Amino acid sequence: MGFLDQVSQLCDWSHHSKKLKRKQLRTVEIKVKMDCEGCERRVKHSVKGMKGVTGVEVEPKQSKLTVTGYVDPEKVLQRVIHRTGKKAEFWPYVPFDEVPHPYAPGAYDKKAPPGYVRNVLTDPEASSLARASSFEVKTTSAFSDENPNACVVM
Repeated sequence: MGFLDQVSQLCDWSHHSKKLKRKQLRTVEIKVKMDCEGCERRVKHSVKGMKGVTGVEVEPKQSKLTVTGYVDPEKVLQRVIHRTGKKAEFWPYVPFDEVPHPYAPGAYDKKAPPGYVRNVLTDPEASSLARASSFEVKTTSAFSDENPNACVVM
C-alpha cells in the first residue's frame, strides 16, 4: 500500500462512517402450532420475504418451522408471532441421545415429537429438576459397588 493510498483513505469520509456488522448464517427453529394447510402457508410466507432469509422449511406434523439465513433469531420469532397471530417459541426439543438424563421430570415431555425430549441444558426450570441433589447422591452411592466405604448388605 503506497503513500497516496493511505492519504486517500484518510481523506475519504465514507470510510470513517459506521461499519456494517456482518450477520452469521444461522438456522432458527421455531415451534408453531399448525392445524391446516392454510396455517402452514401463512407461517411459511410470514418469514419468506424477510431480509436475509435463504431457506424456509415447514414440518406441520411436528409443528416446526426452520428458517435458514443471515437473520437475528429474536426478529424471526417476533415476525412469526406478529404476522400469524399464533403463539410461537424457540424449538425446545433436542434428540433423545444428546440429553444426559432424558427421563428426568423436567426433560420428559409428552408433547415432544417422537425421538425428542425437552432441552434441559438451556431450560433453567427443567435443569434444576434433572439434577440430583447432594442428599440424593449420598443416599444412592451408599450401596454402590464403586464406593469403597459403602455399606455391604448380605
